[in-house]
Amino acid sequence: MFGRRKRRESDAERRRNEGLNQELCPVWVGYLLLSPFRRLYADPRRILRPYVREGMVVLDLGCAMGFFSLALARMVGPEGKVVCVDVQEPMLRVLRRRADRAGLDTRIETRLCSPDSLGLDDLRGRVDFALAFAVVHEVPDAGSFLRQVHAALKPGARLLLAEPRGHVNADAFQRILECAGKAGFPRPTGVRVPLCRAVLLEKQE
Repeated sequence: MFGRRKRRESDAERRRNEGLNQELCPVWVGYLLLSPFRRLYADPRRILRPYVREGMVVLDLGCAMGFFSLALARMVGPEGKVVCVDVQEPMLRVLRRRADRAGLDTRIETRLCSPDSLGLDDLRGRVDFALAFAVVHEVPDAGSFLRQVHAALKPGARLLLAEPRGHVNADAFQRILECAGKAGFPRPTGVRVPLCRAVLLEKQE
């Protein structure tokens, strides 16, 4: 018991030193993330417009209460689908209420995942675009997370991966990119996202 506790503490210390944080975002922070002021520097449409078109199947990974989800649902249109994945049911519950009020509930599907599995086996090779915004630094195994996303994407589909500079330092972000390479995303393309380190990753044909 003591040995396991000591190992967990060592792992947590290692992740802090690497600029990663495995602690989950508290539910109350989810409400802050919906603030209209956030749109002044992280407008969803401006960030996502180059990558999302009508009719797409899109993954919103670590969606929380849906800051990006509703915008994505509007962008994919009535023939598209946004699959919103999060590990916290209270976050998804708020997202479903917001989608219902906005009349977008038919375009949004919520999925409760576990720390070990995103639960995407049925979407293998079917996803046109994926968004992982400020989420990879929270997952226990970045390599496993990225392999699961890679499997869900169609050949030629892309993943926008963005991490906040205040939480993830340059060395830690490089380690995430190394995990992405091993997961099958060989050549990251740097993109500009305010206050973030961000890349576009493409699944090869």
